[in-house]
Amino acid sequence: MTATKTRSRRSRGSRFLRLIFLWLPLLFIVVSISQVIILRWVNPVTSSFMIGRQVDAWMEKDWDFRASYEWKDEDQLSRHLPIALVAAEDQKFPEHDGFDFEAMEKAMEHNKNSKKIKGGSTISQQVAKNLFCWNGHGFTRYLRKPFEAWYTLLIEIFWPKHRIIEVYANIAEFGDGVYGAESAAKRFFGKSAKNLTPNESARLAAVLPNPKKYSAKNPGPYVNRRARWIQRQMRQLGGPGYLAEEPSEEEVKPKPKRKKR
Repeated sequence: MTATKTRSRRSRGSRFLRLIFLWLPLLFIVVSISQVIILRWVNPVTSSFMIGRQVDAWMEKDWDFRASYEWKDEDQLSRHLPIALVAAEDQKFPEHDGFDFEAMEKAMEHNKNSKKIKGGSTISQQVAKNLFCWNGHGFTRYLRKPFEAWYTLLIEIFWPKHRIIEVYANIAEFGDGVYGAESAAKRFFGKSAKNLTPNESARLAAVLPNPKKYSAKNPGPYVNRRARWIQRQMRQLGGPGYLAEEPSEEEVKPKPKRKKR
């Protein structure tokens, strides 16, 4: 009798595990699609990176740390900022479907022979990572990649390009614990993001590779040099009109060849 009960419990346990492994992926798909669709219209109140940074501060017993974050809609941002971000991070942004495989391949080749790691992520991938994933290193970084790719695909399916760049401008980290263009503009330039100049927009974009190391307020040689390069790219791409969703026939002109960094 005891053996029969034991087998029965094991059988129930096996069925339960099978149900979990069957339903968990389906649940994740439903939840993740719902997240992305909702955030198409609802502005995020935080991001996974902001939460992670706050947790890190608590673990370091930095009880006074508070992430600085203030959302501003697309029409409340300087028209120079989106094109600065695109010029700096992802010049094929209007054209690709979330992934720039050529940039990824070049980054992989570069990283094989260089100690300075270069990323090949698009702005869509960075939105997916910052908003929904985590900032892992080593093994956890590779574990993150499938989730990042999945969310990138969903973002490209359900969001228009102008929403992607709007969210990116609002959740990107421009300084240690300083998230979004509005917080950065107030902290570093004493003004609203609406009033950022081309140079200030380029300086914010220039620090994105490492906002904890570089400063938009007190730029060193690297940030100044990169900001000048970004401004040249902004002009060569055609300025803010490069991101227009439906340019008129008069605006559609062959774009000059992009210069290498």
